[in-house]
Amino acid sequence: MISILILTFNEAANLPACLAALKWSDDILVVDSHSTDNTVAVARAAGARVLQNRFVNFAAQRNFGLEQGGLKHEWVLHLDADELVTPEFVAELRQVVQTPALDAFRVPSKMMFQGRWLKHSGMYPTYQVRFGRRDKLKFVQVGHGQREDLPPERLGTLREALLHFSFSKGIADWVIRHNRYSTDEARHFVSEVAGRPLDWPGLFSAGDAVRRRRALKQLAFHLPFRAALRFFYMFVLKRGFLDGRPGYHYCRLLAFYEYLVSLKIQELRAKPFDLKTSL
Repeated sequence: MISILILTFNEAANLPACLAALKWSDDILVVDSHSTDNTVAVARAAGARVLQNRFVNFAAQRNFGLEQGGLKHEWVLHLDADELVTPEFVAELRQVVQTPALDAFRVPSKMMFQGRWLKHSGMYPTYQVRFGRRDKLKFVQVGHGQREDLPPERLGTLREALLHFSFSKGIADWVIRHNRYSTDEARHFVSEVAGRPLDWPGLFSAGDAVRRRRALKQLAFHLPFRAALRFFYMFVLKRGFLDGRPGYHYCRLLAFYEYLVSLKIQELRAKPFDLKTSL
């Protein structure tokens, strides 16, 4: 009834737990970005099919799997290897596929860090469209992540959440990945966001949490002291302090990430002038 599409790159450590929670599906496709560990062997040993494709971005990789993966079922759940489904989540998937009026669903996730669900500082519920019809849900790349290419009226929202273990490979791995993500975010701002009008109505869109979050993100690009504001927003206004020490550390890490984005935006904007003066 439901196919699974998982993106991997050197995920041999995370993949066993992810796949163990997916034994209810008879069609699991792993799209691997030419891992150098034994990710492919782990996937095949668990009964998953594997396609390898050079990684360009997340949207292109997911679309490749949809187009080339020979998925058996109409409905597809898109996962990363550090995400786990729960029995309650699976039960809701089986229920909502009976909703013919919709083409895809927003999926909430619970950020897990240092053995704890970050209910407040993890920005729960943060939605991504990860469950949809094979022939309807396609993705476009925005910054370091992907977005759905569907109108809002074709989307539903799930209640149950994925569990996201973003720190499963340790702090060093998280920093390496977010250094790369911050570069993508800075390039996206300079090339796409800087000259675009702010979505002021979206900031007050009570009925569309995804649009409101995207409008807030767009506004945040233009604010001074982004790193400090991000920490204050997450730790104080979103009550990250209620998540204890893990919440404090996570808020500090997110502030560091925002600082990297800000510095890289300044660097990209200064480069043309640097080039001129160097000639």
